[in-house]
Amino acid sequence: MRRWRFALGRRWFGYLAFAVAFAVACVLLSQWQFSRRDEALAEIAKVEQNYDSVARPLEDVLATTDAFEESQEWTPVTMSGTYLVDEQILVRNRPYGGRPGFEVLTPLELENGTVFVVDRGWIPTGSAQDSPDFVPAAPTGQVTVEARLKPGETNLRGRTAPAGQIPTINLPTIAELVGGDIYTGAYGQMVTESPAAADARPAAAVKPEEDEGPHLSYAFQWIIFAFFGFFGLGYALRTEYRLINADDPEERQRALQRQRKAAAKPLSDNDIEDALVEAARR
Repeated sequence: MRRWRFALGRRWFGYLAFAVAFAVACVLLSQWQFSRRDEALAEIAKVEQNYDSVARPLEDVLATTDAFEESQEWTPVTMSGTYLVDEQILVRNRPYGGRPGFEVLTPLELENGTVFVVDRGWIPTGSAQDSPDFVPAAPTGQVTVEARLKPGETNLRGRTAPAGQIPTINLPTIAELVGGDIYTGAYGQMVTESPAAADARPAAAVKPEEDEGPHLSYAFQWIIFAFFGFFGLGYALRTEYRLINADDPEERQRALQRQRKAAAKPLSDNDIEDALVEAARR
C-alpha cells in the first residue's frame, strides 16, 4: 500500500476534485438534455392532439381576448368577419424553405366588434429591394376563416422595422398599432378563407415535424463523459505508479509480462508495412 502513498498528495486530490466537478457538470448537462426532450415530446403531443382536430368557433375556445393556454396551440378555430386590409402588417425575417421573406398579418374584425390577427401566410423578399415585390390582397367583404391558434411572440430588444412592418408577432404591439379590442392571447395561422381572395394566397404554414431530436442520445453521451473523467484519473494514477515503482522487482516483472503480451499479438497490416519500410531504409 505504501507504493500508492503518492496518490494522497495535494496534486492528486486536486485532480480528483476536477474529475468530480467535471462529472457533476456532465450530469447537469445530461439533465438539461432530458428536459429539452420532455419539451420536444410535449410539443409533439400538442400537434398530435390538436392539429387535425375539428375546428370550433373562436369564442368557444377563447372565452376572452386575452385568454390562451399552451395546451391550445395548433387548435383549429373558425370565425367570420371583415379583413381590415388597411391595417395589414408584414413580419420581417421569416425564412420559408430556405428563402427569406415575410409573414402577412391581416387583422380580422369579427361580427361582435373584436379583432383577431390572422397570419395569412408567407411571401418572399423582393428581387431588388428589402420588401416584397407583391403582397396578395385579402378578400373584401364578409369572410369566414379557419385558423390554428398560435401564442404571440416576445419583443426582441434592439430589433426595429420600417413602417408597415414589425420584427416579431408581439400581439400587444400589434394592438397598439391597429387599435380596438384585439385578441392578445393568441393569433391564428390561416388554414382556409371563404370566399377565397382573387389573388393566390400567401404560402401556407407547413405542419411541424414530429421529431423529438437527438436530446436523448446527447443525454446519454454526457453521462458517459462523466465516467470518462474518472477513467482518465485512474489511467493517470496507474501510469504514475508504474513510473515511480519502475525499479521495484515486482513491477519490473509485470512490465516484462506486458511486453511479452504485446509482442505475442499478431502484427496488423500496418505494422508489417512499417517493418518492411524500416528494413528497406537499412
